[in-house]
Amino acid sequence: MINVSTIHILKINKSLFIDGLPVAFYMPTGYIYFSMHLFCGNLDLSLRKYIKKMYGMLLGGILFIVIYVLILILSCIPTYIKFKNNPQYASIGASGAISGILFIYILYFPFNLLYLFGMIPVPAIVFGFLYLYYSWWASRNTNDHIDHDAHYYGAVMGLLFGVIIKYLL
Repeated sequence: MINVSTIHILKINKSLFIDGLPVAFYMPTGYIYFSMHLFCGNLDLSLRKYIKKMYGMLLGGILFIVIYVLILILSCIPTYIKFKNNPQYASIGASGAISGILFIYILYFPFNLLYLFGMIPVPAIVFGFLYLYYSWWASRNTNDHIDHDAHYYGAVMGLLFGVIIKYLL
């Protein structure tokens, strides 16, 4: 859980990592595991494909875990900055990291179908634009206690890491 006052006052930066491990409710936990099941298999294989040319098969899996943790931490930083003077603010969950993984998937497989609400087929690239727009809008216009900034910045970090891996390694 990110508790902004605890991080700010005690300088406990491990909270930025721990935020992504526990989830407070069963439904978000189920969604996270479902999302990871859908996207991680293809992504792990893709990362191994891109990396194995230079370093071997094992590094692709290790790289996947490193990227997940980095996206997790980096997606929490904007929320910390935004709420650092609000001691009542707390956030929990791995949705920023999941967004990042989702957007690496979108970058690698832009025309695969994703399903809005589990029913409406949409090309991944269209889903990505809709997701980014909604996350950006919701972080500025809603008061639903959902960390939309983590979703948005997790997606941006996923795109950044996806581009680095796909085009620079």
